[in-house]
Amino acid sequence: MKKSERRVAIALVGIAIWLSGLYFAITGLVYDRSMEYRYGALAIFVGVAIAVIALNLISIPGLPRKKKQT
Repeated sequence: MKKSERRVAIALVGIAIWLSGLYFAITGLVYDRSMEYRYGALAIFVGVAIAVIALNLISIPGLPRKKKQT
């Protein structure tokens, strides 16, 4: 598995967490369940953070960058 494929797989896990958090947040709002809503909101935040970090690893110092063609 290449590094870019691994990053995409991690981003997909983040998106799955985000979708489940969205489900729980909406369910918590509809049925007035505050703990379910809070955990859903937390899962949304964590899922988006995982996806953004996984897809922006190029900006971390020490990782190889693409060379510019002149």
